[in-house]
Amino acid sequence: MHDLYAEALQTFDTLFDEALAAGEPDRTAMQLATATPDGRPSLRTVLLKACDARGFVFYTHLDGRKGRELKANPRAALLFHWPRVRLGVQVRVEGGVAIVDEAEADAYFASRPRGSQLGAWASLQSEVLESRDEFDRRLADAERQFEGREVPRPPRWTGLRVDPERIEFWYAAEFRWHERWLYERDLAGDCSKRMLYP
Repeated sequence: MHDLYAEALQTFDTLFDEALAAGEPDRTAMQLATATPDGRPSLRTVLLKACDARGFVFYTHLDGRKGRELKANPRAALLFHWPRVRLGVQVRVEGGVAIVDEAEADAYFASRPRGSQLGAWASLQSEVLESRDEFDRRLADAERQFEGREVPRPPRWTGLRVDPERIEFWYAAEFRWHERWLYERDLAGDCSKRMLYP
């Protein structure tokens, strides 16, 4: 791993620990931006479930809107905002997206609460829901289907990993004299580090 890329990941880990110490309500919450092939953007909050040298991982249904958009246009941007850290910190990540391997997805799914596992089977993510009763019926059906046994991972529910090409650390400062550091990786894996104007 390139030294500067390792530095960027260590900086993220340090800030992630600081977010816990500062009492951020959910330090794993991150904004995920995707776009259709013709450039129509969409944004939502997802939760970070793993982070290492390979990238930043979240989980979803591949048939939901974000799953469909990432299949058609496998690039994404992430934003962490931790206002309680120092004077306020943002971390921006941009890169390509790939599906995690089956074993990794299975292991994470097995760690989820049973109710969350059943919800993954009951939900047709992002599709129109005529009434809450309909979802409750689907949940009850899933409960009956898997009564007395472990709930397997649905075949179209998995993890997606954002492989960073750009990581920016934004540190708030008085008078909006913010400090910004940008790490960029090229196709060969070489990394650069530059300071940006506020």
